[in-house]
Amino acid sequence: MNSIDSLIVIEHSAAQADTSKHSILTIYSISLHLQCPSATASCLMKKPLLLAIFLLLTACSEPSKTLTKLPDDAVILAFGDSLTYGTGASAEHDYPRILAGLTAREVINEGIPGEISSDGLKRLPALLDQYHPDLLILIHGGNDMLRHIPNKQTADNLDKMIAEADRRHIEVVMLGVPKLNLLLLNSADFYQTVAETRQILIDLNTLPDILGDNSLKSDMIHPNDAGYRLMASNIFSLLKQAGAL
Repeated sequence: MNSIDSLIVIEHSAAQADTSKHSILTIYSISLHLQCPSATASCLMKKPLLLAIFLLLTACSEPSKTLTKLPDDAVILAFGDSLTYGTGASAEHDYPRILAGLTAREVINEGIPGEISSDGLKRLPALLDQYHPDLLILIHGGNDMLRHIPNKQTADNLDKMIAEADRRHIEVVMLGVPKLNLLLLNSADFYQTVAETRQILIDLNTLPDILGDNSLKSDMIHPNDAGYRLMASNIFSLLKQAGAL
């Protein structure tokens, strides 16, 4: 395979609507390995086109999204189901409470165990009007998957929730929930699709990482105290990196 063939492979992959940027990098890595098995500097220097493509894809693989800096008296609304409520945690170890301590901001826990996204969509507007939050942290859709509700319906509900926040000029951060899998946990694909469509900040890795580690969960679908602590810590880091804190 020559350099032009590599470029065609990458461009074709990028054109697929459901192909993630990580997949594109994986395809590139395979092509690079075929041409530079040892990945030495001298080999790479002889392949300037490949090197340029790699640097471009690496730079674009994690598009930067920023948030408005939260004032000291900011209100953060944590909205979702049992993962927000704190099922599996001991008293006062749910992630919103821990996040409140980390951010020194008010974080309101509005998680309802067992709630599906259609019910969340009905519930959210009144809460946005009641609390007037500066930021919405949205974690929803897990129960939809457990009940085999079509992904498109869940994605539409999440999109409408974000639209409700957007109409009120409230910024949104969303966490992807993994689809249960015996071998590998990844956030369901529709989370990234919704986030890209709505141009919001999303964390696709925290919940899959936690729920894929037995030491961090209380049962198959809920974190334990350590898991919720890591969840809050990762959200805190994300907010800092995005400029909210």
